[in-house]
Amino acid sequence: MFAIARSELIQIFRNRLVLVTGLVVPVAVSAFFVYQHKIFEDVAGLGYIAAIVMFTVMAFGLYTTAVTTLASRRQNLFLKRLRSTAAGDADILTGLLLPITVIALIQVAAILGVLGVVATEPARIPLLLAAVLATLAMMVCLALATAGLTNSPEHAQVTTLPVSLLVIAVASWVGITGTEDLAPLKRLLPAGAATELVVNAWEGDVPVADSLLLLVPTLGWVVVALALASRLFRWEPRR
Repeated sequence: MFAIARSELIQIFRNRLVLVTGLVVPVAVSAFFVYQHKIFEDVAGLGYIAAIVMFTVMAFGLYTTAVTTLASRRQNLFLKRLRSTAAGDADILTGLLLPITVIALIQVAAILGVLGVVATEPARIPLLLAAVLATLAMMVCLALATAGLTNSPEHAQVTTLPVSLLVIAVASWVGITGTEDLAPLKRLLPAGAATELVVNAWEGDVPVADSLLLLVPTLGWVVVALALASRLFRWEPRR
């Protein structure tokens, strides 16, 4: 697994397109939100900024790059060759996705850390960590499912758009308007409950027990995405 991960990490830094779309663009967008934090804080609060930053990195840096990576490795038959080795399916997928997952976590941690320094620190860091990890799991599992519908790296630019735009839109909707109205709908949508959890963690004005319940919808999406991935994911190109 670690040999696969090391090889994949080298490929990431050799691929300029992946570096730009998966690493540079999410950081640039997030840096804009942090730089303009006073404006966005007046509109929706620091919790909203933290949530939109997290989903920008997770949607474009992690999810899109993961789908592109899996589609590329399938197209050049690398997935098929790996399955002929002693490595199991779980080890192969973990090795391929581990580098970009770790990079996304470092990005989120660094950007939220800067936000905490230039503005106000989160009130409940463990709760914020739980929200980040749950979101990470959801986006990785959604990437596995989407990869099953993606024929090539170029096709990934199309297949990843619906989920990427949806989670950003939902995070913005929930972060700005809150959940006083249409709470069940907002929380059931992907990114809805996670956004509310991040806001609660940063602001600290909601009991921890109530906030922890917000993990359930996000983890539910993990289960749904895994079920879809088990049916849709392919190891070889379609013929």
